[in-house]
Amino acid sequence: RGLMPRAAAAVLQALSHEAYTERSVTVSYLEIYNEEIRDLLSKNPKQKLELKDHPDSGVFVKDLSNLIVKGVADLQQVMELGQRNRSVASTLMNNESSRSHSIFTVTIETAETGEDDKDHIRVGKMNMVDLAGSERQSKTGATGDTLKEATKINMSLSALGNVISALVDSKTSFIPYRDSKLTRLLQDSLGGNSYTVIICNVSPALINAE
Repeated sequence: RGLMPRAAAAVLQALSHEAYTERSVTVSYLEIYNEEIRDLLSKNPKQKLELKDHPDSGVFVKDLSNLIVKGVADLQQVMELGQRNRSVASTLMNNESSRSHSIFTVTIETAETGEDDKDHIRVGKMNMVDLAGSERQSKTGATGDTLKEATKINMSLSALGNVISALVDSKTSFIPYRDSKLTRLLQDSLGGNSYTVIICNVSPALINAE
C-alpha cells in the first residue's frame, strides 16, 4: 500500500479509540487535468466541475461527490475507484505517467459533550495530494496532447512554488493563490493554522543530478 491509503487508515484507526458522542467521516477524490477539475468518484469522471467561493467555508467544488466511510475497508474501496478513473499516459520515463494532480480529502466531524452538557462540534480536514511530476520534453519525448498536459502540469507546479515562496517571505503580504486551480483548492492546506508536509520523489539516476 502507498502513503495515502496508510495515512487515511491511520486517521480512521485513531478515531476509533476516541470517546466521541458522535462522529462522521466523509471523503472526496478529484483530479486537476489541464486546469479542469474532475470528480474521480463520479459516474462521469470526465465531466468538468466549477470552482466556487463561499463567504464562510471558502473555496469549494460545486457538485463534488462526498461519500461517507465507516471504516478502512470502505476507504480502500473509494480510493481504488478513484485511482481507476485517473488520467494516465505513456512517456519515455513512465508507462503510466500521471497526467493530472489528484486531491483525496478526508473530512472528520465529531461531537463531544462539554462541561456545560452541550454537544460541541469540531471539524478537521486532511488533503492528501498526489502531484504529477514536473517534466522536460527532452526526457519524456512527449508530443501532442501529452505535451500539452505536461505544460499545464509544469505551470501549476510553478504556481505552487510561488505560493510557498510567498508564504515563507516575511516581506510579502500578497499570496498568489489564484494563479492556478491547484493553489486555490489547497489554500487552507498551505496557509492559516494548517500543517503541511511535502514529500519529493527524486530519481537517483545520474541524468537527473542537475
